[in-house]
Amino acid sequence: MVRNDCGSCHGIRLTGGLGLSLTPEALREKPDSALVATILYGRPGTPMPPWQGFMSEPEAEWIVENLKLGFPNVKSH
Repeated sequence: MVRNDCGSCHGIRLTGGLGLSLTPEALREKPDSALVATILYGRPGTPMPPWQGFMSEPEAEWIVENLKLGFPNVKSH
């Protein structure tokens, strides 16, 4: 989902495109709660759509947590 749906605007490597970069470096200073709200409710006046109808708040929190860790490129241990 992240690579396909988010990647269609944020770039396949999530380094930016139509949407902003979603790399750990780009997200480091952004509060998790603001990122979760952006995922769920979108950004009015921008191409960022709301995803609330497609995922729960815990799922959006999981995406934020893992994007900050470098997902989907995190290597398994």
